Amino acid sequence: MIRASLTAICLALLLSCACWAKPNGSKNKKPKQVVPAIECDVRAGKINLPEFIAKCPAHCKETKQQVYGTGVFASISSICNAAIHSGVITNTGGKVIVRKMAGQNIYKGSNSNGVRSLSLPKWRESFVISVGKPKKGVIYPSTLDYVPSRPTYVKTSQKEAISPAVTTALPMTTAPEPTTATTPEPPTTTTTLAPTTTTTTTTTTKPRAAVHKVRDAGLRRPEAGSPVRRQPSSPVGPGFNVREQEPAPRAPELVSQGDPNCMVDLAFLMDGSWSIGKRRFKIQKDFLSEVAQVISVGVAGPMMGVIQYGDDPVTEISLRSYSNSREVKSAIEKIGQKGGLSNVGKALSYINKHYFSDANGNRGGAPNVAVVLVDGWPTDKVEEASRLARESGINIFFVTIEGPDENEKQNLVETNFVDKAVCRTNGFFSLPVTSWFALRKAVQPLVKRVCDTDRLMCSKTCLNAADIAFVIDGSSSVGTGNFRTVLQFVANITREFEISDTDTRVGAVQYTYEQRLELGFGQYNNKAELLNAIKRINYWSGGTSTGAAITYAAEQLFSKSKPNKRKIMIVITDGRSYDDVRVPALAVHRQGVIAYSIGIAWAAQDELEYIATDPDKEHSFFVDEFDNLYKFVPKIIHNICQEFNSQPRN
Repeated sequence: MIRASLTAICLALLLSCACWAKPNGSKNKKPKQVVPAIECDVRAGKINLPEFIAKCPAHCKETKQQVYGTGVFASISSICNAAIHSGVITNTGGKVIVRKMAGQNIYKGSNSNGVRSLSLPKWRESFVISVGKPKKGVIYPSTLDYVPSRPTYVKTSQKEAISPAVTTALPMTTAPEPTTATTPEPPTTTTTLAPTTTTTTTTTTKPRAAVHKVRDAGLRRPEAGSPVRRQPSSPVGPGFNVREQEPAPRAPELVSQGDPNCMVDLAFLMDGSWSIGKRRFKIQKDFLSEVAQVISVGVAGPMMGVIQYGDDPVTEISLRSYSNSREVKSAIEKIGQKGGLSNVGKALSYINKHYFSDANGNRGGAPNVAVVLVDGWPTDKVEEASRLARESGINIFFVTIEGPDENEKQNLVETNFVDKAVCRTNGFFSLPVTSWFALRKAVQPLVKRVCDTDRLMCSKTCLNAADIAFVIDGSSSVGTGNFRTVLQFVANITREFEISDTDTRVGAVQYTYEQRLELGFGQYNNKAELLNAIKRINYWSGGTSTGAAITYAAEQLFSKSKPNKRKIMIVITDGRSYDDVRVPALAVHRQGVIAYSIGIAWAAQDELEYIATDPDKEHSFFVDEFDNLYKFVPKIIHNICQEFNSQPRN
């Protein structure tokens, strides 16, 4: 009886302990980490947390969101594309941990895992990416605190009728942040844009020195109290005020990042020769200041620098010196006249060799643009220096003010110097201005042209500096008719390039089981002769050994490439190869050859991807019929040019 009672008491105690332990056990259970999802375009600087975890979606690589740096990234970079670039995740997405850190003086661009990161001179905040597996005991926020966006423009002519969207945002531009100390706003924060006035003058033909005196006499400073015309740093049009806004300390990215639709590295070569005179030099500086305002300088948009030339060129403002329009404008105002001759050719050589460098702030993925301001005409030759600059990837624009009249043309060192200096004589790259009074009117047309990045991408700068080898399938499955269609495709691509021994050279190999050199590099240095030679290639017929053909092209063509030429191979095939393509393709990739693969009908997709340079999407194409080959000509040309302009210049 006693033993039964003891047993019952023990059972009761055990049940009581179990009941007491259960709630305690649930309290000690490890909380689950909730990972918030983000979009591909979210930049690290837009999230107001020093360290956080996030989940990236799939296919961010295709969005081509911009990334700045390698390993350590500027905080204006896309988080997800930076993670792909680092190899932390793949293009299928995944979890990442982001840790903020101090800004760097330079961010080096590179190409990694199919993502091209850009160079950046400096930025105030950085971040690093790691695999999204928190350490034991570490729990990250389950929601992300985003920095709000703020509008900065208010239309003055309609202050009483502001649109609802702007009205809603106005308190954010004027009211202080909840936890931020405020300072009185200076009375000059807002500047009104006055309408442009046109001045008409009449001049007679005189010797150059006398003409300059007449020009100076006609220049007048604005009356005291007259409104000063300034363009906004965003294309909002006349009649708007620009409100310069101090960013909240916790969100440095609110400082102007520039216009992303005009992402160029832009250098102005300003004329500092004695012939220009002090007042015209001042007008030139005012012109550059207005360009800086209109173009909206910023690290995610255009970066602007200035070189002054006379007897010798000198860098006044490097690309990395200033990161917003206000700073550039202030620096331009401090430039003093250098004097000397108008040696434009020497200045073009200088920018080609020294100015557009990573150390000077050149970014990998932004087209390089040089705008030359010339008063009258240069005192040295420009053709050769300009050609070399274009071949290295610099888009040259000329703005000529009051060019030589008929009596002065005998003094030219090089006749038609503008047409010889720019890449095309279609008027796009040259902007003649009739007088110094009219220079201001050239601001908007010039900005529109230098920001037309699509047109810059396929200018002569990328069409005259390559050795292109076509590797053409001549197997029995192609057939005579389709082979002629392939040759027309080859001719259509060739037609887009500038053909000469110093420009682009084209070679061709036809293959079956064997290989035959149809055209050697430099065999035809005239475009018409080259196109005729392509049409005369005879169809061979036989098997398909694509791997051997790639090796043959490397030995017979690329071994004879010039050191300064890009090497491009375009393989065209309609079926699976009888031999291995992977080893030959890898070998030419290691030699620096950019390989494109064009597959037709029964071509094997895996072989096309092995042949093509990474990323495959940009270098591998497939069509089901030969007659559809022509559709890929513009895409291939654009890709070749885009890749050329994205290469860093050291």
